[in-house]
Amino acid sequence: MDDLLRQLSGYIRQAWGYRWVGLLTAWLVGTIGMGVVLILPDQYQASAKIYVDTQSILRPLMSGLAIQPNVDQQINMLSRTLISRPSIEKLIRMADLDLEAKTKAEKEALVDELIKKVVLSGSGRDNLYFVSFRDEKPARAQKVVQAIVTLFVESGLGGKRQDSDQARKFIEEQIKAYEAKLFEAENRLKEFKLKNLERPGGGQKDFYGSLGDAQQQLNQAQLELREASNSRDALARQLLGEEPTIASESTFPGMTSSSGGPSTAEIDSRIASMNNDIEALLQRYTDRHPDIVQLRSRIRTLEAERKKIVEQYAEEAKEAESSKEPAAAKKMVAGAQQIPNPVYLQIKVALASAEASVASLGARVAEYQSRLEKLRQSSRLVPELEAEFTQLNRDYEVHQTNYNNLVSRRESASMSEEMDATGVAEFRLIEPPRVSPEPVAPNRLILLTVVIVAALVVGIASSVVVSQIRPVFHDGQTLADVAGLPVLGSISMLLADERKRYERRRRIVFLGGVGGLVAAYVAMLAFVSLVMRSA
Repeated sequence: MDDLLRQLSGYIRQAWGYRWVGLLTAWLVGTIGMGVVLILPDQYQASAKIYVDTQSILRPLMSGLAIQPNVDQQINMLSRTLISRPSIEKLIRMADLDLEAKTKAEKEALVDELIKKVVLSGSGRDNLYFVSFRDEKPARAQKVVQAIVTLFVESGLGGKRQDSDQARKFIEEQIKAYEAKLFEAENRLKEFKLKNLERPGGGQKDFYGSLGDAQQQLNQAQLELREASNSRDALARQLLGEEPTIASESTFPGMTSSSGGPSTAEIDSRIASMNNDIEALLQRYTDRHPDIVQLRSRIRTLEAERKKIVEQYAEEAKEAESSKEPAAAKKMVAGAQQIPNPVYLQIKVALASAEASVASLGARVAEYQSRLEKLRQSSRLVPELEAEFTQLNRDYEVHQTNYNNLVSRRESASMSEEMDATGVAEFRLIEPPRVSPEPVAPNRLILLTVVIVAALVVGIASSVVVSQIRPVFHDGQTLADVAGLPVLGSISMLLADERKRYERRRRIVFLGGVGGLVAAYVAMLAFVSLVMRSA
């Protein structure tokens, strides 16, 4: 510790030896610094406040219908990118600052200066932005701030419009491209269907569905054929049990005789024909079908008519018997003859109808078998045709889906443009650009204090530096340490009275020099304060 204090004391004594150099340096630095502080031009600050209202009622109302970008993020990004070279160049033209810069170098320097001096800051979540600018001329500072405010608002709206126009243009181009692709896919699909119109699996219907329908139709036709064949066979067996002709006496009362009496053969034939029609209809319909109900009504009418004829003939026969004409009756029996059997005729007609129905159903079964066989033979082409049709249809559906989505997005973009036009984000000028009546810079009081402190520090540092350049030994120990040799002794210098008075005067002059520097600082402070108060 003693060595450190001794070393520090040696540095102070060495620097004290060159105190006049330090004092001169301090005066020089102080005088120059104070002069510079006094001649610094005043800086006037212009400022403005802008509020961006992004909480519009349209945003929740149009949710899901229109594209809603993150307005807060866009405004925040705009505030960060506004202070750029292109924007500053536009600001210079708006504020007429380009009239002051004649050469290209001066314009570049002006742009660099404005980039450094223009301040645009935000308060974060409140969407409140501050614009400020300092300049020597108050009017110029206000014009610059006004230009920044205008540029900020126009950049926000113009950027939205430009983005919307670019997005709409891109969507329109994509719609035209997909429209052409959709038209081409439709033509390919149409040509494929026309080319394979008659082939199974050509796009009209599922092949396996067609195969199943053909098999079902064949089964139904075969069932109907079996039913018609069974009906035909039953009629054929019934026909074998009937005689083609019968004697006139064996006929029903009222049958035609040799004497030309009334007959019911025609009525019975019609009733048998209608019964056959009913049996044919019952194979396809129920008892409540209108045709079946109508036929049965007509049969009941014919049966009533036949019953009436029989009853009338019975009455006539009873009258003839009561008139006791047995000879005539015997003559009628003796003269009886063979006549066609009406039941046989009815069965024969029904059998002919059944034969025709069997032939028709046989032709239908043959046709269905031919179709089914053709489908089975073409089954090897089906996978290829269905794969090609599926590919064409898939391309068409993809193009159609994309086309519909793009059209929907175009409508959403149109609605978004209308929303932007109504002012989803509103710029409000809270405080218009104004200039402070008093200069905000430089702060000469602080600068003068910094200058005096810097002058004293530089003065002391210069004394120390010179003392190290031209060192002097003030005690024997230091000399012994440097020389590496023992010091046997030292002789102290005794000053005469006149020398002492001389050294005393020098100290007084030195302290006066330091005091004068401090006094100059105090005077400058008083002068600056007086000027600021008067302003």
